[in-house]
Amino acid sequence: MTKEKKEASNSYKKNISYLRERLGVDKNFDVIQLDLEYAGRKMAFFFIDGFVKDDILHLLMKFLAKLEPEHLDPDPLTRLMKTYIPYVEIEKEDDLNKVTDFVLAGPAALVVEGIDEIILIDARTYPARSPEEPDLERVVRGSRDGYVETIVFNTALTRRRVRDRSLRMEYLQIGRRSKTDVCVCYLEDIAEEERVEDLKKVLKEIDTDGLPMAEKTVEEFISGRHWNPYPAVRYTERPDTAASHLYEGHVLLIIDGSPSVMITPATYWHHMQHAEEYRQKPLVGAYLRLVRFIAVMASIFILPLYFLFSENPEILPDALEFIGPSEPGVIPLLFQFLIAEIGIDILRMAAIHTPSSLATALGLVAAIMIGQVSVEVGWFSYEVVLYLAVAAIGTYATPSYEMSLANRLVRIFLLLMAASFGVAGYVLGVSLWILYLVRMNSFKVPYFWPFLPFSYKAFRDIFIRSPIPLKNRRPTFLHPKDPDR
Repeated sequence: MTKEKKEASNSYKKNISYLRERLGVDKNFDVIQLDLEYAGRKMAFFFIDGFVKDDILHLLMKFLAKLEPEHLDPDPLTRLMKTYIPYVEIEKEDDLNKVTDFVLAGPAALVVEGIDEIILIDARTYPARSPEEPDLERVVRGSRDGYVETIVFNTALTRRRVRDRSLRMEYLQIGRRSKTDVCVCYLEDIAEEERVEDLKKVLKEIDTDGLPMAEKTVEEFISGRHWNPYPAVRYTERPDTAASHLYEGHVLLIIDGSPSVMITPATYWHHMQHAEEYRQKPLVGAYLRLVRFIAVMASIFILPLYFLFSENPEILPDALEFIGPSEPGVIPLLFQFLIAEIGIDILRMAAIHTPSSLATALGLVAAIMIGQVSVEVGWFSYEVVLYLAVAAIGTYATPSYEMSLANRLVRIFLLLMAASFGVAGYVLGVSLWILYLVRMNSFKVPYFWPFLPFSYKAFRDIFIRSPIPLKNRRPTFLHPKDPDR
């Protein structure tokens, strides 16, 4: 919804009255109107307390206090902006509705008697924490800085690592009421132009009041698959990870209020990579990646397979006939798994809401009082606890938190299919899962690429962490303007 333009007038009183009403000066304690008089003219600053740097406003007021009436003749607006207000980020605006939006975003507005335009001074500062290493993407060696909740800090962290003249950071505002700042970041000499334009078009078509959940709200609008558990974009809180994707030809979305940067497009295998693999020697990185793939696959398949073998021991070869519960327990095996799955999620949610000082106590309660006692009273068998622990470890070994949650739902789905239809149900469930991933697209890119459609070189690079000097070509699915690194 586009607001109608409200032209600023030559009447100082009318401009002041309109801005006071629009900003709710009388109803908001933090919306400040500072009435002043310099050079024989009435002036008024409008700003949000806490957003504007007081020392900068004090400095500007000192300069204005030295003005005489003749200093502003013959063109007071030009004189103020180019001579007597010594500040870098300054502009003018004749639309009072836009002035209101600017003030609510942080800049200060200066209304001057006899001037039919408003001077905007971007002297804002946001409350922000210092860049810290993100919890979900820790590395043994490497940088310890991470994105924060302020968009200007995040763009600076990105530009620090990408000192390329073609780096573009295009500014958008989304949300009729929230006016959330969004930055589309890409390398113009590398990223496919059509991909960038399509993404900007989709962003501009978002019609909602605001983005209270920041990047997650944007993802739900731009992905278009509301009930699909798999993430269509990759999130990162590491500037080095974001920079490496920029050099490949990806497009980033940086959203104010979120420490997570969105990487588009992203395939299934992008969510399986981690910065730690590239912070070690190539052979060690390849080993770590292989271990991670094994852990993730185990988190999906090991529980349904164990249930299938336990219920159908005749399909096991003699060497594996030990698989299966020695003591079934008083609860059917399927319900043991379902109860345990729900129990793990309950513990995960409890851990999120538990103060860190009590987290150790929560772990002891979960491990001893719940896990051990439930086995001793016969609710669970030891094998169920073992295989469930392996699946849980594989879930936590998944680099992408969103991918781990989606894989958990697939695990439960395969478990139910195996319980309902036996071997045929398990095979059907796995087939449906693969077909589902194959049919998915992430911004017109096949989600299962390069497995389907198959690309040998890209497939090899995904499963084996190749040395950086040998990766001299950018991913072909991004259609980069400059395919050579």
